[in-house]
Amino acid sequence: MTARPDRLNAMIAWLFMIGSACFVLGSVPAYVNAIGGWVDGITYVIGSVFFTSASYAQLVQSQTPAMTGVDEVTQHERAPVRLWGWLPHDRAWLAAAVQFPGTVFFNISTVAALTHNATAAEADRYVWRPDLFGSVLFLVSSAIGVLAVSRRFFTLEPQSMPWRIAWVNMLGSVLFMASAVASYVVPSTDELLGARLAVAGTFWGAVCFLVGAALMLPAWRRAVAPAATAPPP
Repeated sequence: MTARPDRLNAMIAWLFMIGSACFVLGSVPAYVNAIGGWVDGITYVIGSVFFTSASYAQLVQSQTPAMTGVDEVTQHERAPVRLWGWLPHDRAWLAAAVQFPGTVFFNISTVAALTHNATAAEADRYVWRPDLFGSVLFLVSSAIGVLAVSRRFFTLEPQSMPWRIAWVNMLGSVLFMASAVASYVVPSTDELLGARLAVAGTFWGAVCFLVGAALMLPAWRRAVAPAATAPPP
């Protein structure tokens, strides 16, 4: 299987943007009121599928040197991709490898959320737990992603596009984590632990992921620009 590096990167960015947009839309109360809870749930399912597709494509990109070590000319040349790899000492690969199963957990939780009349125990087991596991993996992946582009975790490099992307995604992961915790269904009341936080965390977290994905496009153009004209990384 072969791919053009520039097109693979663009595909990853757009898949993440579409997936994020679905989560943003699904967490807007007016949208839920207009189309109903079941269709809103389908919106989340679709978004999670786009997330998983983007995450796997990013994993393939990170484990294929021919997809990243390119310049303005070679970015347009098709090259074989590695569908499987093991690069635990490469932080970029490790971040992608941790993120991918996180998206699979979101697939599970969003599909399970379509079940009607679930008890609190069932909702916590089949929806909340996978959501929590996915959020934890996203948070770990984002932390590794920050370390992949920074000398130290709290190094300030605002001129660096990869640094901006990493920290926007980190904020998104923190917000998703807050939403996951708040989505716990309290057995004694059958209500969420924090309904407003659950919705707000999903909405703003998805907005962060949308912004981070959109920044991948100009970041790529900057990375492959000729050295003589390229701005600081």
